[in-house]
Amino acid sequence: MEITLTERAALHIREFLSSEADSTGLRLGVKTTGCSGYMYTVEIAKGGNEHDKIFESRGINLLVDKESFEYLKGTEIDFTKEGLNEGFRFNNPNVSATCGCGESFSI
Repeated sequence: MEITLTERAALHIREFLSSEADSTGLRLGVKTTGCSGYMYTVEIAKGGNEHDKIFESRGINLLVDKESFEYLKGTEIDFTKEGLNEGFRFNNPNVSATCGCGESFSI
């Protein structure tokens, strides 16, 4: 199972990464926090390491450490704009519940 991007997410990420000359893609992860247990992390990747899984989706490299991949496998990432709010939406088939504010999830 891979991690994929929608076209909207890829367009947003390409534009964002174009201002970062030394970027190698986008680093995705999961950290323990929030009221439901886990939270997504998204950062500019400045290189990989031997513990990363690397996926290519719509021309963008997605780097994920092996531990986070267990929580993210099969996820599709979209980018949405709703009114004044915009951000990534993770369509993660592993999630069993999310908190009321939508910032954290449980598996």
